[in-house]
Amino acid sequence: MATSLGANTYNRQNWEDADFPILCQTCLGENPYIRMTKEKYGKECKICARPFTVFRWCPGVRMRFKKTEVCQTCSKMKNVCQTCLLDLEYGLPIQVRDTGLSIKDDMPKSDVNKEYYTQNMEREIQNSDGTRPVGMLGKAPSSSDMLLKLARTTPYYKRNRPHICSFWVKGECKRGEECPYRHEKPTDPDDPLADQNIKDRYYGINDPVADKLLKRASTMPRLDPPDDKSITTLYVGGLGDTITESDLRNHFYQFGEIRTTTIVQRQQCAFIQFATRQAAELAAEKSFNKLIICGRRLTVRWGRTQGARGKERDREGGNDMGLTLDPVPGLPGALPPPPVSEEEAPANYFNLGPNTSPAVMNIALPPPPGVAPPPPPGFGPPMFHSMGPMGTVPPPPMSMRPPGHIHYPSQDPQRMGAHASRHGGS
Repeated sequence: MATSLGANTYNRQNWEDADFPILCQTCLGENPYIRMTKEKYGKECKICARPFTVFRWCPGVRMRFKKTEVCQTCSKMKNVCQTCLLDLEYGLPIQVRDTGLSIKDDMPKSDVNKEYYTQNMEREIQNSDGTRPVGMLGKAPSSSDMLLKLARTTPYYKRNRPHICSFWVKGECKRGEECPYRHEKPTDPDDPLADQNIKDRYYGINDPVADKLLKRASTMPRLDPPDDKSITTLYVGGLGDTITESDLRNHFYQFGEIRTTTIVQRQQCAFIQFATRQAAELAAEKSFNKLIICGRRLTVRWGRTQGARGKERDREGGNDMGLTLDPVPGLPGALPPPPVSEEEAPANYFNLGPNTSPAVMNIALPPPPGVAPPPPPGFGPPMFHSMGPMGTVPPPPMSMRPPGHIHYPSQDPQRMGAHASRHGGS
């Protein structure tokens, strides 16, 4: 029979003494240097009611102090953290894990049966190597598709935040910023997540967090293969800077022959092309929403052809990066198109009249270096031109023409004020 700390020494040999707790990464905190207090036989286990060694620590700055809640024997039987009672491998509640692995571990809840069951489990734990779970969990299959989809791969440190200050909720907190509790509005009391029980969490019954995760698993999207049978490429996103091409090949080669592997480092994604469509479909089925490489959860989708990508971008109104841009308020609308006539008039860059024919100055280009320049007009040898077919003399070349009058747009006779300035000057 289990007794409390203040009772006699009956059954004291079953009390637990440990040197370090069994914790998950979230409860341990992100600080690698933690000061932890140890109290031998400090509390009773909230599951088996046996005294055990209690550890207490602060996981980080502006976090609440945490302590172990169950003994290590109860923790090893379910492979859970001693503080949050979540699975150490997947980071999920026990009810979700047992549902995914299709196991039903009915532990006794009465005092006598519970103590007998615990003693048998302790004996099994001592005979094992300590690397694998015991009981029904040790006989279960290694993994499940649902668990891989729901598994948490990174620590969730928000779970270590302080509790809400009840005095602040009533408007009576006078500590201000020095208050160690959170000054936030509490959640809705009718929310199922507001009513959680540690024993329900451990036994895997009536757990509101587990019910929420199971509902999410039932509504998870599926990755349907495209209709185009020629597509054998998978898109893998969220690579980061640590995942290399060899890491991707080591995972995807098990599904079939890989033709090419292309990594786009700028967008942190990769394209895996398989030799057959059957291998690509198998890889997509086994990797969608459950691909974890080097501790990172990766996104897996089917690749698309260039034509399909362009049509989808035009249909969604996106830009070259695939982003849909909202219209900016305050900008003018689109300009009206220019009038189109049957006979387009030539471009009139100098605002000249239709009957105006300005004189153009013919300026000869300088000769290339090493060539003597031609003589000025009137000083060179006489030039004889042959008569044309109509008896007219052809015009001289451009370099031999006399300089004419240069026309500027400001001297246009049709320009406003041109006549007045001319008469005023004369």
